[in-house]
Amino acid sequence: MNVVACVKQVPDTETLIKVKPDGSGIDETGIKWVMNPYDEFGVEEALRLKEKLGGDVTIVSLGPARALETIRTALAMGADKGIHINDPALEGTDAFTVATALAAAIKNIPYDIIFCGQRAIDDDSGQVGAVLAELLGIPQVTVVTKVEVDGKTTKVIRPIEGAQLLIESSLPCVVTAQKGLNEPRYASLPGIMKAKKKPVDVKDAAGLGVTIDVKAKVVKTLPPPARPPGKIICGEEPAEKAKELARLLREEAKVI
Repeated sequence: MNVVACVKQVPDTETLIKVKPDGSGIDETGIKWVMNPYDEFGVEEALRLKEKLGGDVTIVSLGPARALETIRTALAMGADKGIHINDPALEGTDAFTVATALAAAIKNIPYDIIFCGQRAIDDDSGQVGAVLAELLGIPQVTVVTKVEVDGKTTKVIRPIEGAQLLIESSLPCVVTAQKGLNEPRYASLPGIMKAKKKPVDVKDAAGLGVTIDVKAKVVKTLPPPARPPGKIICGEEPAEKAKELARLLREEAKVI
């Protein structure tokens, strides 16, 4: 079983995000970068399939030089090799361009199943996995919480409101992972040491034969508007406070 897991490096969820004064993006000063949490579920499931069925796990990531740290994290968890797509011209591009580069890298290696996170927590687009499947001409099953592989097919569980869908797909296919699929493992110290010697193939757009044709771009990044300060209603009697609350809702908030 040849498994591919696509990963993205994103700001840590505990990082305080600041927007640049000119709105051209976020200020990356002091940011801690980590593997996208949804991609962690994909890597873990790839490793479980390898342990059950044998084969190799290849990690593919697009990003600047620092993204190599995230690839090494996945290798320390137990993956076998990595492909790092590192090209300044690809940084900050849209989901279609990212998926095009990933597809160009993946089509040249053997694969039976490809895992992606169902979305990245930075841009929150949730499009790359679907576009990747379309470009490779293979089925996709998205937002998955359980995976079973049997021969040339896979059965997955996809939660929907009030129920679950059991979906069967032929292989190869793209699976996008949702929280609940598994509990990602931590990298062990021996795994971290071994990861330093595992191969990582570095590619750029030219080496992949990718023509950069951006379909969409972020024009400006704006921070959310500041919330107005809250108010505490004072008074001795509940009826008095209720009356004041009703007045504020009517005259200031204008919701009644």
